Amino acid sequence: MSSTPSPAQAGSRSPWRSLRHRSMRWWSVANFVSNAGTWMQLTVQNLLVLQITGSAAATGLSMSVQAAPALLMSVLGGAAVDRWPRKLTAAVSQALLAVIAFTTATLVALDRLDMTTLMVLAAVTGMVATVDNPACALLGNDLVPAEDVPSAIGVGALVFNAGRLAGAALAGVTVGFLGTAAAYFANGFSFLFVTAVIPFLRPAAGAVRQVTGRAARRSTPDMSVREGLAFFARRPRLLALAGVTGISAVFGRNYGLTLAVLVTGPLAGGAGAFGTVSTVLAAGGIVGAVLGARLRRPSVRLVGALAATGALLQIVAGLSPSLAVLLVLVLPMAVVESVSDTAGTAVLQTDPPAHLRGRVLGVWGSVGTVWSLGGPPALGLLMELAGPRGALITGGVIIAASIASGHLLHRRRTVSPVAFPTKETAPQPALQTAA
Repeated sequence: MSSTPSPAQAGSRSPWRSLRHRSMRWWSVANFVSNAGTWMQLTVQNLLVLQITGSAAATGLSMSVQAAPALLMSVLGGAAVDRWPRKLTAAVSQALLAVIAFTTATLVALDRLDMTTLMVLAAVTGMVATVDNPACALLGNDLVPAEDVPSAIGVGALVFNAGRLAGAALAGVTVGFLGTAAAYFANGFSFLFVTAVIPFLRPAAGAVRQVTGRAARRSTPDMSVREGLAFFARRPRLLALAGVTGISAVFGRNYGLTLAVLVTGPLAGGAGAFGTVSTVLAAGGIVGAVLGARLRRPSVRLVGALAATGALLQIVAGLSPSLAVLLVLVLPMAVVESVSDTAGTAVLQTDPPAHLRGRVLGVWGSVGTVWSLGGPPALGLLMELAGPRGALITGGVIIAASIASGHLLHRRRTVSPVAFPTKETAPQPALQTAA
């Protein structure tokens, strides 16, 4: 399933260049099917929890229970991905997710699913995902040459968004005609489809080869979680990326929260107006994913510059006098965020040595869970104190100032005095006749 690109193709900046490899095309199709099934189940699961409990708080709790295992177990999942063959790991994790989906579907069909069981199944899903997420992410990168990894990540972002839209739309149709259990059954079959595709995937010429088993232990004897943590902690690029991404995630990425309050509050819009804003955000995300896929050598400096640009746009958005002005700003905000995400993901997945990438992604998963769990409450508190406009403006200032300060500190640390050569003072041999 591999193909060799021509020299002209090898230098291409097309966002679709990763799709010239047949295995990557199959992998993208499989990911679309899987994402559509996953979002179908997530949509239905929220409705199911409301039906069982009648509580919106319980719905949020079920989502937190599924996400919580990543906080402590992502580093272990990443170590497993480095130690075991990637294709086998991804296939097994997808098969396990299928079993969980089929189990849930059966319990729903038999009307035997209660809240406790649903929470347990959600937690088990979260634990399997700590292995499945890095395995599938790195498997896609293993199929293409290193210069095409940004394209593969950008295509993956497009597939994710397309699957999200398709899954949300199919959820309502499926439940309306076939019932709630059908959505879980459909998700189970989507995981089986991915499992069936994985054995036929072949890396393209120039792709990084994963070394596992005895060969990996001979070349890199330390395959522990600690090695991944130590590498991350000693790598200034990754620490800088974590800092930029973290502060942006807390103060600048929760547009679904800040813009919802801004639109329905100071701008006096309704649910329909926020729906329009959400649509523009989604469109900007797709455009940004296409632009991000054109990158060939993303850098942390680029991620920081994009994050600072997004922060400045966020400040202006907080000053928007009308919904029309806000809509004009929302599109570039979403584009910048999407390109930044693609660039940051490319750096994260290509900077570490091949034998450490799973563990680095595991560390990143744990850190990212802290942001996702702690960011919304912190931003909510900021909105309580400063209002939606104040939260957008303050958050933008904090992001821009932090990135600017980090850049200045980096420049000061990297500038070193110029050393001039000096003559040796040791005794010299007798002068010779000049030629």
